[in-house]
Amino acid sequence: MKFVDEAIIDIAAGDGGNGCVSFRHEKYKEFGGPNGGDGGRGGHVYAMADVSLNTLVDFRFARRHEAKRGQHGMGSDMFGAAGDDIVLKMPVGTIIADAETGEVLHELLTPGEPIMVAKGGDGGFGNMRFKSSINRAPRQKTPGELGEKRLVKLELKVLADVGLLGMPNAGKSTLITAISNARPKIADYPFTTLHPNLGVVRVGPSQSFVVADVPGLIEGASQGAGLGHQFLRHLQRTRLLLHLVDMAPFDDAVNPAKQAKAIVAELKKYDPKLFAKPRWLVLNKMDMVPKDERQARVNAFLKAFKFNGPVFQVSALSKDGCDHLVKAVFEHIKSIQVALAEPEYVDPRFVPGLELSGNELTPPSKESVQETRVLRENPKAAVKAVAKTPAKTSLKTPAPKPVVEKAQKPKVPKEAVKKAVVKKAAVKKATVKKAVTPKVPAQKSTVPSSKAKNSSGKAISLKKALEKKASVEKTPTQNPVPKKIPAKKSLPTRQVRQ
Repeated sequence: MKFVDEAIIDIAAGDGGNGCVSFRHEKYKEFGGPNGGDGGRGGHVYAMADVSLNTLVDFRFARRHEAKRGQHGMGSDMFGAAGDDIVLKMPVGTIIADAETGEVLHELLTPGEPIMVAKGGDGGFGNMRFKSSINRAPRQKTPGELGEKRLVKLELKVLADVGLLGMPNAGKSTLITAISNARPKIADYPFTTLHPNLGVVRVGPSQSFVVADVPGLIEGASQGAGLGHQFLRHLQRTRLLLHLVDMAPFDDAVNPAKQAKAIVAELKKYDPKLFAKPRWLVLNKMDMVPKDERQARVNAFLKAFKFNGPVFQVSALSKDGCDHLVKAVFEHIKSIQVALAEPEYVDPRFVPGLELSGNELTPPSKESVQETRVLRENPKAAVKAVAKTPAKTSLKTPAPKPVVEKAQKPKVPKEAVKKAVVKKAAVKKATVKKAVTPKVPAQKSTVPSSKAKNSSGKAISLKKALEKKASVEKTPTQNPVPKKIPAKKSLPTRQVRQ
């Protein structure tokens, strides 16, 4: 597969759908009102980092990426559907920049995180949005907004912790093969490596780092000699550079120190920040140098190169010295990660040796913090340590307050005290009597309630019944005189003639 680390593509988000002008038409509904819906939004364009990709070759041939537009609004209060979004998968470490202005828009560093590159246009409003108390039949609508369109430049910078730097045939591909599972092309001619290779070096369980192998540099690469220095961009994210030097060149007339100085000069011309990165010297192919000449040749090289940093003597073919180099590199990267990481929050309540001085906390010592970390990693040891250590109070006892002696009062005889108490009680009693006011009877409400009316009516009827009974008892018993009933007068009969 061809390695491509640059591409220019044209992306376009979808336009928004237009609003609709419509009115409700039904039988027996003379004035149905507006029911035109809004248009749907256009589709967005997202970019996502994918760990399974390591090249931008997919975007070398497919240069146009356009999302669908939103659907137009319809009657019966129906809104248009939104356009489908598209997701462009790119390798981790891709930089997305505007091709016209050069402005960096996004940088894909987290796998699986979608980043919006172009936003779709919003849908237009239908006439139902414009109805009001004074505009019962609106005929207005708005068109959908246009989606964003951009010409984007993609640039890949691989994410690696360590970068290999050196002349062609210095043994960079052989070294990455010896310390990782990467299998780049290896041959006995220069410029065998034509594109960067990544390899994961595993030091132990959950201990690893990534190594990047780039094509070799030669003197004059800044002017286009060889493959140029375009691949040096892949070393800009690294934290450590390993400068490999061939200590057993094929041609005896080749000076390794002169070649190493040319590499450093080209590095400085390309990027001063890359030149300022930590750089270690790795002297490769030491197995091809006689044992009695190794130290003398190394000393002569260091004297001519004038290098004061760490130096390692290895043989990538026989793997001699590779383990020591890998462990040293891992410790260096781990120290950088710890320095850049955020400080771990430690709850002061569970740190041994932490004491309270007034209202402020005194910071614990380094030994107590280290002890806390050890106890966290080993819970059984933590339980034993808690059982052995006696309970201690962390609060300090407050300092005693100075005692101030009060002045002694003159003694008063008991009889005078009793008389004063009796007199005070009598005065208090008199004042209480004056303060008491007679109670004023509450006035009865003139408007009787329903219950009051019923009770008063019953009392009156009962009173009348009792009076009548008393009057009957007072009158003597006499025989009642029968009333005379007048006799009915007979009416004269009317004779009928026969």
